[in-house]
Amino acid sequence: MQHGNAHGHGHRQHRIVVIGAGYAGAIAAGRLARRLRREDVAITLVNAEPDFVERVRMHQLAVGQELRPRPFSEMFAGTGVRLRLARVTAVDADGRTVSITEAEPDGSSGPGAANGFGSSDGSSASDGLGGSGASSNSGVEELPYDTLVYALGSVWNTHDVPGAADHAHDIAGRPGALRLRERLAALGAGQPVVVVGGGLTGLEAATEIAEARPDLEVALAARGALGDWLSPKGARHLRKVMAGLGITVHENTTVTGVGADRITTTAGEMPAAVTIWTTGFAAHPIAQATTLKTDATGRIEVDGTMRSLSHPDVYAIGDAALAQGPGDKPLRMSCASGVPMAWQAADSIAARLTGTKSPTAPLRYFNQCISLGRKEGLIQYVTADDRARTAALTGRLAAFYKELVCRGAAWGVANPTLAIPTRRRPTVVQPTPTPPPTPAEATTA
Repeated sequence: MQHGNAHGHGHRQHRIVVIGAGYAGAIAAGRLARRLRREDVAITLVNAEPDFVERVRMHQLAVGQELRPRPFSEMFAGTGVRLRLARVTAVDADGRTVSITEAEPDGSSGPGAANGFGSSDGSSASDGLGGSGASSNSGVEELPYDTLVYALGSVWNTHDVPGAADHAHDIAGRPGALRLRERLAALGAGQPVVVVGGGLTGLEAATEIAEARPDLEVALAARGALGDWLSPKGARHLRKVMAGLGITVHENTTVTGVGADRITTTAGEMPAAVTIWTTGFAAHPIAQATTLKTDATGRIEVDGTMRSLSHPDVYAIGDAALAQGPGDKPLRMSCASGVPMAWQAADSIAARLTGTKSPTAPLRYFNQCISLGRKEGLIQYVTADDRARTAALTGRLAAFYKELVCRGAAWGVANPTLAIPTRRRPTVVQPTPTPPPTPAEATTA
């Protein structure tokens, strides 16, 4: 109800700022709002787009399928979560502020603009951000926080391959998928389309395009053997589906350059009217520009409660965080990792503020769900630490299962406590006073 920082009895609301509203960020904000009393906390969610982007469906968007809009205004109605439509340009982890600029309504950025920054799980929290602080002259606002949930996710990773940023398309977020959609729609029959990358995103993109546009010549370039991480049953099914869709697979092929109408590989040149780059994701670059402890790839290092190892008032979740899973293996960048990380962080923050015991969520894997067009799928069952088991589910049933998983993930964002009634507890921890600026900061301000 209260909007200011202070209200009666000298009690100030604890300011929780969540940056990035992909799967992880949106779930964390909603779950915190259901765990804490509104008069005790002010929860602000910063995101560049007004509705939730289902990153796991960007390949569907690229081939012209319409996705159901999921506006945050409906999702967070009555929860107390305040949505700020803005881009994050910097985080000051020592001064506890987030710098933001108002978002343009279209979330536009040119082809490969600044690597098409997308936020946690693709919600474009900084699309078209031309380097850090690029828009400092257009009204940067400082948002102070007591607790920060960093969920800016990942961006597409060109691995600095010459021409990739200029000529290739990405489906790491909505702006990239929409640009690709426009480009594919303009292609005439028989035109060559090359998908670079044989991981989950590459497989889903290649099969979706080949199914939607059987008139195109679709090829996939994979650095290793096709589906080399799958069980024999899974790999066999994958080959069968790819062959049935007429996709040419170039295995053990490394792409060394991308041009306007061709790609260069270790095996020579290949024509490509459109090149789609899916060789993995890179952590959003803002974290590395802060004093937060990050690994070499720019992911924020966290403990088992998702709390930053260097800054106790910062929690990091989703693709932006380096969390240890079973066998002390880092969790992979995926929706399957981001969701339990969001639950863990929200519950840890709520426990810390209410003086209750922090529960631990099991951060483990059960399966990898791959859609292979609309009629085919592959569910590869995996061990807790993500290694393939012999069992796999294939065919139409797998496609249906994957669709349910996608729908379930979106439902989970709108229902962050999985529809289990929760009690909002009063906070006992007083917010720490904002630190005074250091002499160096005071002079640069």
